[in-house]
Amino acid sequence: MAPAASRAVVVALALLSSCRAIWASEYFSTLTLFNNELHKQGCSSLSEWEEYAADCESSILQLEDPDCEEGSNPPCESVFSLNAEKILNQAKLFIEQKKIPFPVENHNTNEELAIGYVLIGNGLYDEAIKHYSLLLQGDPELVSAIYGRGIAYGKKSLQILSPLGRISEALGDLTKAIQLQPSARLYRHRGTLLFISEDYVAAMEDFQQSLELKKNQPIAMLYKGLTFFHRGMLKEAIETFKEALKLKPDFIDAYKSLGQAYRELGDFESAMESFQKALMLNQNHIQSLQLRGMMLYHHGSLQEAIGNFKRCLQLEPYNEVCQYMKGLSHVAMGQFYEGIKAQTKYSRYLHSHLDIPVAEYNVDQDLPGNFKNHWAKNLPFLIEDYEEQPGLQPHIKDVLPQNFDSYSSDVQKLICTADHLGALMQYDTPGFLPNRRIHRAMGLATLEVMQAMHRTWSNSKVRVNGKTRQMQWRDMFDIAVKWRRGQIINIRYLAYFDNILDFIKDRILVYHGAYNPRGLVEVRQALENVNKVEDLLPIMKQFNSKTRDGFTVNSKVPSMKDLGKEYDGFTITITGDRVGNMLFSVETQTTEERTQQYQSEIESLYKDLTAKGKALMLSTELGDADAVCNLILSLVYYFCNLMPLSRGSSVVAYSVVMGALMASGKEVMGRIPKGKLVDFESMTTPSPDIFSKTAKHWMNLKSLPGWYQSLPSVAETFPSSRTMIEVLNTDSSSHCPKKS
Repeated sequence: MAPAASRAVVVALALLSSCRAIWASEYFSTLTLFNNELHKQGCSSLSEWEEYAADCESSILQLEDPDCEEGSNPPCESVFSLNAEKILNQAKLFIEQKKIPFPVENHNTNEELAIGYVLIGNGLYDEAIKHYSLLLQGDPELVSAIYGRGIAYGKKSLQILSPLGRISEALGDLTKAIQLQPSARLYRHRGTLLFISEDYVAAMEDFQQSLELKKNQPIAMLYKGLTFFHRGMLKEAIETFKEALKLKPDFIDAYKSLGQAYRELGDFESAMESFQKALMLNQNHIQSLQLRGMMLYHHGSLQEAIGNFKRCLQLEPYNEVCQYMKGLSHVAMGQFYEGIKAQTKYSRYLHSHLDIPVAEYNVDQDLPGNFKNHWAKNLPFLIEDYEEQPGLQPHIKDVLPQNFDSYSSDVQKLICTADHLGALMQYDTPGFLPNRRIHRAMGLATLEVMQAMHRTWSNSKVRVNGKTRQMQWRDMFDIAVKWRRGQIINIRYLAYFDNILDFIKDRILVYHGAYNPRGLVEVRQALENVNKVEDLLPIMKQFNSKTRDGFTVNSKVPSMKDLGKEYDGFTITITGDRVGNMLFSVETQTTEERTQQYQSEIESLYKDLTAKGKALMLSTELGDADAVCNLILSLVYYFCNLMPLSRGSSVVAYSVVMGALMASGKEVMGRIPKGKLVDFESMTTPSPDIFSKTAKHWMNLKSLPGWYQSLPSVAETFPSSRTMIEVLNTDSSSHCPKKS
C-alpha cells in the first residue's frame, strides 16, 4: 500500500480506452491487434480502402515487373526508381481493367487519374498528393482526383504512425467528393478515417450510409460493429457482427471480433464458439489464437491457454503478446523454468521461496518500494542499491501436476467448499469473465481469514512474516492478497453510469450551493433535464465560466472516528475532445496524508471489531453478532475507498468480509446482485451505515453450519507457495457437487 501512489480507472463513453499490462493484463484492444495484423499483411493500415482485401494486396498496385525475378542480374528495379514509361504503362493497365474510381469520359484525364493511383499503390503518397493537387487546379470538382488525394492523405498519416497527421485534409477531400458524387465507397472510406480518428459516432453514421447505398458490404458492416464495440455498446456490436457474417459466412475477422465482444461481455461459452469458428476457417489465424489464449488465461484454464500461445509462437516466434502470456501462464502454474524468460525478477523471487512457509516471509516487505513502484508502472529497473534476485536453483524443482484424488477426503471437502465460496464473489455484470482458478483461490482465502479471525478472537496469536504475534487489520488483508497474485485494473464500469450521473448532479448542486447560491434554482432546473453523462459538460460550461474542455467533481467520505470530519474520496473527470467524444474517468488519487487518514480510521474500527469479536465468543446475543457484522462492513467500506480501483482489491475486500462474517458465525448465502460491483457500491454510497445495509440485503446471512469448524486449517494444509499453486492447478470439476 504505497503511500504516495496514484491509480486510476478510465471509462470511455466514445473514446477507445486501454490499460497497460502490469501483472495480468485484463484487456487488450481489438483495434490494436486488428491494426497490427493489417500491417503484417503489407498494408499501410486498414485494407478496406477498396473492397475487402483489395487495394493493399492487389498485384496491380504493386507494379510488379513480369520479366523481373528475385535475385536476377541486373537486380529488380526499385519502385522509387520507376521511370515515366513504366508508370504510364501501369496506369494504362489500370484503365483497361477498369480500376479507376469515378472515371470521366475524357481518356487523357483518366490516364492522369490512373497515374495518381499507381503512385498511391506504391507508397509514393507525397507524389500522389502533388499530382492530384495539380489536376484539381484545372478542375476543382474532379471527384476521382479529390477522392485519390484524400486516400493519399489518409495513407500518409497512417504510414507515419500518427492518428492525426493529415487525416483532416483527407476527411476534407472525401467530404467534398461526397457532396459532388455520393457513393457507398466514399462513405465507407470516410467512415474508416473517422474510425481511426476515434470519432466512432460519426464513423458509424458513415458506415450506415454506405450500407444503405450498397447492402452487400461485409467489411463496412464489420466496422460498424467495431464502432459500437469501442463505445462499450457490446450487445449492439454483437448483433452487427452477426449481420456481417450473414453477408460473408466465412468472414474470419467477424468471427474473431464477435468472440472478443462476447469475451468482453463475460460470455465465455459464446466467445469460445466464435473463436473456434474463426480457427476452423483458418487454423493459423494468429489473432484468434492470441485472443482465445488470453481469454482462457483469464478464465483460469492455464494449460489450455498455453497450448494457444505455443501455437501462436510456432507461427510467429517474435509475437510479444503470446510470448508474454505464455510466460505468465507457466509462472502461474509454478513452471518457472519456462516462465522465467518472460518475468525474470518476480519469478526468481517466487521460485526461491517456493518451499518456504508463507507465514515466514512477506513479499510486500521483502521487495523494496522502488522495485514495486517501477514494476507497477512498467519503468526501467535503474534502481540504486537494488539487490538482484538469485537465479533459478536446480534443487528447487518446478511444481508438478496434482491429482484431486491424492488429497484426503477432508482436504477434498475443503477444496470443494472453497470453490463454492469463491463463486459467490463473481460479478454478474458485463465485462467480468468467470475465473475458476480465482474462485478457488479466494474461497480458500475466505476460509483462512475465517480461521485466523476465530483464533484471534479466542485470544490466540498468529504466525506472520516469521513472527508469532497478535493479528492486525493488515494481516487480515494480507491473507487474501497472498492467494490473489497480481493486480488487474478493470475498465468495465458502464453499469454504474446512471448511478454516477445522479452522484455528479448532487455534487454540482453542493458546489453551486456554496459558491453560487443565487443561481442554484436555475442550475437545478437545468440538471433535471440531463439524462446522460455526456450532457453534463455543456451544462457546466453554461453555468461556470471556468469550464472549458472539462470539469472535475470530488466525493467525500465521512469519518466514524471523528464525527463531522470528511476524507477525500474519488475524483470524477469529464472532458471533451475536438471531435465531440467524451472521456469519463474515475480516479482514486492517494497521497501519504490521505493514506494515513484512512489507515487511522481502519485501525480504530479493527480495534473495536477485535474487542466485540472476543466478546462474541462468550455471548449468544443476536445484537452482538449484528454489531460485529456492521463493523466488518464499515472497515471494508473504508478499505475500498482507500484502494485503487481494480478487480484485485475488490475481490480481496469481499473475501475478507465473507471470512470475518463466518468467524462471527454468519454464512453468506446470497450472490452479488446483477450489475452490482462491491468497490463501486462502497465508493458511491454516502456512509458506511448505508453500505452495510445494502450489502447485508444481498448477502442473505444465515447461521454458519457447525461442520465449517471441522474443516482442515488452510494455512497448515497449504503452507507454502508450492502447495498453494498445486491446489490451484488441481482439476475438481468431476468431484465437487454443483451448487446453485
